[in-house]
Amino acid sequence: MNSWFEVEKIDGDTYAISEYKHWEETHCYLLCGTNRAILIDTGLGVANIKKIIDRLTTLPVMVITTHVHWDHIGGHKHFNNIAVHEAEKEWLSTQFPIPLQIVKSNLTYKPCDFPADFNLDDYQIYQGVPQSIFNDNDCLDLGNRTLTVIHTPGHSPGHCCFYEPERKYLYSGDLIYCGCLDAFYPTTDPKLFRQSVRKVQQLEINRVLPAHHQLTIPVDIVNRIAKAFDSLEDSKQLKLGGGIFGFGDFQIHI
Repeated sequence: MNSWFEVEKIDGDTYAISEYKHWEETHCYLLCGTNRAILIDTGLGVANIKKIIDRLTTLPVMVITTHVHWDHIGGHKHFNNIAVHEAEKEWLSTQFPIPLQIVKSNLTYKPCDFPADFNLDDYQIYQGVPQSIFNDNDCLDLGNRTLTVIHTPGHSPGHCCFYEPERKYLYSGDLIYCGCLDAFYPTTDPKLFRQSVRKVQQLEINRVLPAHHQLTIPVDIVNRIAKAFDSLEDSKQLKLGGGIFGFGDFQIHI
């Protein structure tokens, strides 16, 4: 398909669209129902993800946003039906919380073989008015397939995971993955992050589908991350500026 994106089939009507060439190793997910498709996040925006989506489905596509950070909304510009959590609609439509120059520095933080037609000087942070707003426990119907919104603040105020009750998939965004979990920005809240992990810990999960790095991760990582946050809380280290704490296949940066 496109040399920038790698498409992997999760099941018959679910796809991961990944950007493995970049250090962020972002994953977006296309879920196809009988009436419409949902695309969870749109990645970095250095290549046109819509060209990939158009090859995978002819259904109308709604983009839902785990959270309004630059590496998750880069391709929003290619779609006209975008949804975001209430708490971050202003970030999307009015003022992104990080200056463009810092975003560009993050984008090029490590050497990367960007697409030939990508020009860093032209790179912009997406800004636009979302067509839909969702909140905790909202149900998104794709036709013979549903997703439940789970508001999981901490990494950002409006961060959401999405849970598919029939298949027991958890699309975990930046809450759960193998790698460094970030709760050190001024707009993060380590204590809310901990509460959000405990919230998804209550779900029956067959597969965790993360937004970064290793695509196939053990389900028990949810419990292990919860315990790690508990240990930091118990030792009174769960506060901004605490540093980076290692726990094997993941770290917590606060």
